[in-house]
Amino acid sequence: MIVAVDAAGGDYAPHEIVKGAVKAVHEYEVEVVLVGRKDVLHVLAGKHLRKPGLHIVDASQTIESHESPIKAIRSKPDSSIVVGLNLVKEGKAAAFVSAGNTGAVLAASLLNLGKIEGVERPAIVCMLAMTTSTPVLLLDVGANVDCRPHHLVQFARMGVVFSKKLHGIIEPRVGLLSNGTEESKGTKLVQETYALLKKADGINFVGSVEGHDVLKVVADVVVTDGFTGNIVIKTIEGMSDTFMRSMIQLGSIVSNVAHFRGRDLLRDLGMGSLASQIDYQEHGGAYLLGVNGNVIIAHGRSQSKTIKNAIGIARHMGQQEIARAIKEAMNE
Repeated sequence: MIVAVDAAGGDYAPHEIVKGAVKAVHEYEVEVVLVGRKDVLHVLAGKHLRKPGLHIVDASQTIESHESPIKAIRSKPDSSIVVGLNLVKEGKAAAFVSAGNTGAVLAASLLNLGKIEGVERPAIVCMLAMTTSTPVLLLDVGANVDCRPHHLVQFARMGVVFSKKLHGIIEPRVGLLSNGTEESKGTKLVQETYALLKKADGINFVGSVEGHDVLKVVADVVVTDGFTGNIVIKTIEGMSDTFMRSMIQLGSIVSNVAHFRGRDLLRDLGMGSLASQIDYQEHGGAYLLGVNGNVIIAHGRSQSKTIKNAIGIARHMGQQEIARAIKEAMNE
């Protein structure tokens, strides 16, 4: 199992990317190909290159976060994103992980890997795990700002496959994000999608789901358009960051008398599991579904822990052949 990793993408690249890759090789027994400037990566990886499991593929160019995705991938064919995705396309890697320019990863995936037949719009799916050991899948969270009803039905089908293969749920419940549970509530898009999902074969549709119910796990898969999903996921992320900072500050105050740190305090209060569930570093990143390959989009602020976990999920996606499973489901 080989996972290609964009060593030039993200706020903390390449140092944290290399550290995360080294940890993943040891912890998950996976082979990692670091894609980036060979001279720099040789210095950073150092002695680890002498051990099996870690490799380097040269990519002389980097797509920065501020660059236009389409222009960048066309003008930088030797960028770490393009080269890394080509490894997947050529069958030399089972998956690709990047914390770089999300738009560029999405565009390059579409151009280099292509869409799965039957999928008009690939979607980005994010796992939400705040109250349960089995995460809720939310999609789309940013790939498609404007959607049509049948696009959301396709999202639901891909989400069902992902939930079955990755989480082992036999018949995932599918919910439609809306501002009320009644069939008549929501925008025109929501109402028309509701009608399609209600009669769709192979989808266990449980109706509309309100925002406050998403994390209560009333559905295993929640579908929405990319504009709404992106706002939801960033709101949850902001809440999580605020909570963690508050706990760390409280831990600093308590440490004067009890030698606590923020996470130590949460652990001793019996909230260590909650801290892990709301920390985006624990979940690795989001997953691009609908293209001919396994692609993981990590957070731009990813450090070594996040990259390690993203590689772990990429390995699991490769083992479960998620892209192939979606292709088979869409053909059916």
